[in-house]
Amino acid sequence: MFARSTVTAVAILLASGSIAAAQSPTRIEQFKAWGAYSYKTNSGTVCYVLSVPTDKQPAAVNHGDIFFVISQRPGQNISYEPQAMMGYALKENSKVNVTIDNKNFVMFVKDTSAWVENAAEEPALVAAMKTGHSMTVKATSARGTGTAYTYSLSGISAALKKIEGCK
Repeated sequence: MFARSTVTAVAILLASGSIAAAQSPTRIEQFKAWGAYSYKTNSGTVCYVLSVPTDKQPAAVNHGDIFFVISQRPGQNISYEPQAMMGYALKENSKVNVTIDNKNFVMFVKDTSAWVENAAEEPALVAAMKTGHSMTVKATSARGTGTAYTYSLSGISAALKKIEGCK
């Protein structure tokens, strides 16, 4: 299941242009619920960690492939950028809400992905993920369906540590 989802995530990243002129990603190591990966681009090496939800709600809806990714792109001066990737179009001008234990973060949406609305809060979100127990991501599809995803944070610290020296 996780391997198939990872291959799908790579395909989504390639299709979205996030991996322009890239080689195929290589799995560095799996850390419980989180995998660490890297690939080369014309701008240098990109490393990221990725996980899939442990629960998807509502259960009766086809969610497609859902991922939460944190990327490290030293060649582009980007460090630990969180991104929610959905298997469907998100409602235009809506927000994605991320809750880790009792901390809340807001993400803006574009097409099938979401990023932290205030980039200055990215380090706080990553820090909360490292110390938290579980994470919930709530979104609204373009059709108006409210969705919620639960992620295990088990292994996130080790996965992030593995990519911290990405060059």
